[in-house]
Amino acid sequence: MPPPNQLEWLPCPNGNAFYNQMLRNWTTTDLTADDIHQIGLDEVARLHAETEAIKDRVGFSGDLSEFFASVASDERFFYGNDDDGRQRYLDESTEYIENMKALLPQYFGILPKADLVVKRVEAFREQDGAAAHYFASSPDGSVPGTYYVHLSDMSANPVTELEAVAYHEGLPGHHMQIAIARELKSVPAFRSQASFGAYSEGWGLYTELLAKEMGGYQDPYSDFGRLVSEMWRAVRLVVDTGIHAMGWSEQQAIDYFASNVSTPLPSIVSEVRRYTVLPGQATSYKIGMLKIQELRAHAEEALA
Repeated sequence: MPPPNQLEWLPCPNGNAFYNQMLRNWTTTDLTADDIHQIGLDEVARLHAETEAIKDRVGFSGDLSEFFASVASDERFFYGNDDDGRQRYLDESTEYIENMKALLPQYFGILPKADLVVKRVEAFREQDGAAAHYFASSPDGSVPGTYYVHLSDMSANPVTELEAVAYHEGLPGHHMQIAIARELKSVPAFRSQASFGAYSEGWGLYTELLAKEMGGYQDPYSDFGRLVSEMWRAVRLVVDTGIHAMGWSEQQAIDYFASNVSTPLPSIVSEVRRYTVLPGQATSYKIGMLKIQELRAHAEEALA
């Protein structure tokens, strides 16, 4: 019998074929599990090097794991778990988004008609530590898009990650992409409403980096938060394929995750179990981002 609270892996008839199909569905590519696993390992190594550079920039003398622990335990990187702290989080998120609104015309030719607002998740559905999310605007632009954030437990919302999440869920992330699509009049309605994981989440993750080119992350600790966010998505490539194609146990997946991010163990266990029941979904973010970067490089070369 497996240990308490540990999942037991059972053989799945045609499991490999099923997983390969899930990878095709979620990434919209023909990348194999081996391909995606190696991409994940390469990206984890690259992001570790970038994080080391920030650690050195802020003058931290310990190793990377000690740096993670220091940031995770430093009170200056968390707002108070009270009404004032929650309002500060909302206000600062709104300020980043308002600043981004002013910059968008310099980078994009088409902008959403619908506005974007930042709100706390309603009490009846709020959960400690649950992920922030975007709720789409109306097709006619009369109802704004909403960037929702769970604030019942402020320890789950480090200030270091606030800026990157605002860009991902708001502008130039999900709202920029989804609102424009919904407002299109030149395509059938089903096309303006369609959603593809690699495209939507790939774009959201890509815009976290794009925002840096646009002048974001002036505080190196916010840039550290951006790298932590991207590292999560790189680790997902390794863990998802490890579980579903390489025979990893749940504990192997948890151990790999824990060795590469500074996230509390309960959150890591929850993440690993999410990947277990949603084969391939977790790979869409980073694969989508990489494809968008590839297409941008191709366009820049062609237009040079």
